[in-house]
Amino acid sequence: MRLVFAGTPAAAVPTLRRLATSHDIAAVVTRPDAPLGRRRVLTPSPVAQAAVELGLPVIKTTRLDDAATAQISTLNADLGVIVAYGALVREPLLSAPAAGWINLHFSLLPAWRGAAPVQRALIAGDRVLGASVFQLVPELDAGDVYAMREIEVPATATAGEALDVLARDGAELTAEVVSAIADGTAKAVAQVGEPSFAGKLTLADGLLDWEQPLESVFARFRGVTPEPGAHTTVGGQPLKVLEATPAPDAEPLAPGRFRGTKTALLIGTASGALAVTRVQPAGKGAMSAVDWWRGQRDEDMKAGS
Repeated sequence: MRLVFAGTPAAAVPTLRRLATSHDIAAVVTRPDAPLGRRRVLTPSPVAQAAVELGLPVIKTTRLDDAATAQISTLNADLGVIVAYGALVREPLLSAPAAGWINLHFSLLPAWRGAAPVQRALIAGDRVLGASVFQLVPELDAGDVYAMREIEVPATATAGEALDVLARDGAELTAEVVSAIADGTAKAVAQVGEPSFAGKLTLADGLLDWEQPLESVFARFRGVTPEPGAHTTVGGQPLKVLEATPAPDAEPLAPGRFRGTKTALLIGTASGALAVTRVQPAGKGAMSAVDWWRGQRDEDMKAGS
């Protein structure tokens, strides 16, 4: 099929690469270059970089406005495929490809419609993740579903690690749907059940509440890692928590209290300890949590204070 592909982050790249092996990609639509790093260097999106490697035309636009619609409409695409582009597709662009647009979404719809499905699912403690490929409609992530698949990820996987798995398996799922649409065998069914919504995360979502049970604290850590990042305060100063695992069998610690071991820094919660192995203090680089703890002079300090 002749496709137009829209996507921006690294999670969209596997689908682009997979579709490029079997179909004609007329153009790739992605967000404009963004400033990254301390020097704020303008950097193409991961999808833009992959498109250049594949020798595909790239359209960079913040919004799918009239100008972008006109440009995409001239491509005469059979189908549009979108994976985490970062902006809504509205009419008349929605109907520009002959078969409309399909969307790879990283949840088992109608659960977690919205911008951060994997992150919100992990924060909520969901034990099953998955991907859905559905027909794009004006309402947010509400179209009929062509295919849905539960995808197993490690029980300790962070959102970043889970997205890597979902992106890889979701690429294959999307390729199957595109092939079915091409040969006329694809069938989409209405979503069933009460929808839940996955709003975009903010920095505040990464704050760890040590008064919560260990399971909840670790679930939040998983959901906000690597972005926007898990963090706490110690003596009024921010401390990023970069790597952590549950330590339910450790000796009890009051919520927020510290205990150093040879390999990790234990922090108490309402029902067990979180073993933190890597942190980043304010104004410094990432370091071993144990090394950070050894450099503290106040043994009575408390996380969350």
